[in-house]
Amino acid sequence: MIKLQTPAAKIGGVSLTNHMLLAAGVLGTTAASLSRMLRLGAGGVVTKSIGPEPKDGHHGPSLIPVAGGILNAMGLPNPSKEFAEEISPLLAAQKPVVVSIFGGTPAEFAKVAEWLPTAQAFELNLSCPHAEGYGAAIGANPRVVRECTEAVKAFGRPVWVKLTPNVADIGVIGRAAEEGGADAIVAINTVKAMRISTGMRRPVLGNKFGGLSGTAVFPIAVRCVYDLYEACDIPIIGCGGISTADNVLEMMMAGASAVEIGSAVYDNVNVFSDIAEDLYAADGIPAEEIVGCAHD
Repeated sequence: MIKLQTPAAKIGGVSLTNHMLLAAGVLGTTAASLSRMLRLGAGGVVTKSIGPEPKDGHHGPSLIPVAGGILNAMGLPNPSKEFAEEISPLLAAQKPVVVSIFGGTPAEFAKVAEWLPTAQAFELNLSCPHAEGYGAAIGANPRVVRECTEAVKAFGRPVWVKLTPNVADIGVIGRAAEEGGADAIVAINTVKAMRISTGMRRPVLGNKFGGLSGTAVFPIAVRCVYDLYEACDIPIIGCGGISTADNVLEMMMAGASAVEIGSAVYDNVNVFSDIAEDLYAADGIPAEEIVGCAHD
């Protein structure tokens, strides 16, 4: 298997210790849990999404394991502005922490970004499929995506835009983010999905509908990254079902400069160090040599 070198330059404006980040929404609610994932081998971490007002999220059940992945409908629960104090020590220490934020309008995105002026970067959640008025509800509109990106980019920090796969042409949305000044695109968030209990005769999630993550969505994520690489000129962070070193290489060949890992952490909290052991070597090649090579 191909062996890589660790990153020598910033990716999307962020210095990472390796090519793998903890994805938003997984062990990202406290400074302690984020620090733990960095110690366990994540090259960077993305926080839980923070919004303009505190939210309790959807009532349970909100997370259900299914064949090939996890079905969830959390509803973007978050403490809002209070989170800035929670992660301030990590930001002060210049750790590779990307702050995920959401809002229903460009002004709301800007409001949240203003609370975190020392963030290494912002990841705009324009892709959650189960939060009415947020996420994918506005992230399918190229104009809104561009305007939200512009609003946060005005703060002078790197901006990553996380996209939904639940659109007709993800390349159009990616180009809108790039036109708005995005430093990187993250693809993908969860795929809209649901399950029904035949015994209970009702949906298994409290919200009825949710998003599917895990290995089942990996081929979808690879296709989305491939399409974005064709459409855009900024770095792509591949996300969706990654659990092995070979998955990382495949994402890179599709066009990703780095990856985010989420669902695999539920099964193995050491997934980052395990993958790194297989992925990196002192005599490895620069990742840039394989990024997008499947397009040649």
